[in-house]
Amino acid sequence: MVHENIPVYFGMRLMAVIGATQDFKLVAQDNCLSRVCLRQSACTERCRSRRVTSLKIFADDALRTGGSALYEPYTDNPGTNGFMRLPSEVLFELIPRFLRAGWQVNAHAIGDRGKRNRSRCVRGFPGGFPLIASVQPMHAISDMWYAQDRLGPERIMGLYAFRSLLDSGARITLGSDFPVETVNQALRGIFLTISLSATAGMTIDPAYASFTEPELGSLEAGKLADFVVLSRDIMKIPAKEILQTRVLATVIDGNIAYGSL
Repeated sequence: MVHENIPVYFGMRLMAVIGATQDFKLVAQDNCLSRVCLRQSACTERCRSRRVTSLKIFADDALRTGGSALYEPYTDNPGTNGFMRLPSEVLFELIPRFLRAGWQVNAHAIGDRGKRNRSRCVRGFPGGFPLIASVQPMHAISDMWYAQDRLGPERIMGLYAFRSLLDSGARITLGSDFPVETVNQALRGIFLTISLSATAGMTIDPAYASFTEPELGSLEAGKLADFVVLSRDIMKIPAKEILQTRVLATVIDGNIAYGSL
């Protein structure tokens, strides 16, 4: 059964309140993973009108707290190299199990050791499945006050490699990391990735990642009319001017939620 103490990711709940989505993500806390409803279809049925499609687990912790799992010690705290919130052997057992049960698995990992352990869980998985990179461009600014002190000048070079992800052809979702960061940062995200191809990471790719491509992600007949009207054409102006662009109107499912047309 669905354990009553597993919280629904409240950022998604907030979006549902304003009409943006009816999809939910379960955040499985470390101490109740074994009690998660194993079958995704059964969990969705239990939640009735809400589609529950994915489950989030935490491989390691945050860079800000010094908890990201690294192979080498932290530069500013050589006595530690972070920690795994879930031991490697638990990850190796849980992630394939949840995938076989029909779940999309969202695995938080920041440190190189955390990411490597996460990646090892899915290598050779029978049949294969698409991988999606979920990144938060705003961290390049919010982390700048301490990231180099934590990691040193060499490791910092690969910390925000958004360009390499885009060039590789990977599907990416550019998130806000709300409520850790401000939710109002879509234009900052485009500016920080310095690529107009990054707009896909805020439109069609998140729709693909959330199984909502038939309704969201692009302006097409038959889809929900979700869009913003901007004061400038960000496809044509220099990247440095993107941050001066204003949102004139926000439309959700054809209804004006902000501003005017």
